[in-house]
Amino acid sequence: MTPDPACCTATTPLREVARMMLDHDCGQIPVVDAAQRPIGVVTDRDIAVRIVATGRNGNEATAADAMTMPVRTVTTETSLADCVCLMEADQIRRVPVVDAGGKLAGIVSIADLALAGKREATAEVVKEVSEPTRH
Repeated sequence: MTPDPACCTATTPLREVARMMLDHDCGQIPVVDAAQRPIGVVTDRDIAVRIVATGRNGNEATAADAMTMPVRTVTTETSLADCVCLMEADQIRRVPVVDAGGKLAGIVSIADLALAGKREATAEVVKEVSEPTRH
């Protein structure tokens, strides 16, 4: 897991969210409430599909305008196998990690799996999330 990820609130200007992605070299920013609990996520794809492709003004948009919700999370106690199963089942490349109180603690990404030397898990997640969207 990548600990202490950059995060934003629902009212954070979308331009600032995109800047966080650039500054932190990541493709997802968790959206948290006042207690630091995840309420959604904004991905680079969310910005492209929900804002840019629809012709909305990105300079006036906020994280709430682009975020995916509800957010899927795992806990710091979730096993790697269960985390991988969630990523595969929901076709997600990154999943926020919360502590026992529900507060954002980190993010597990496909890159984290690869860097941890989990080749089989990485290959399986990449295969599953790359399948055409299931309905």
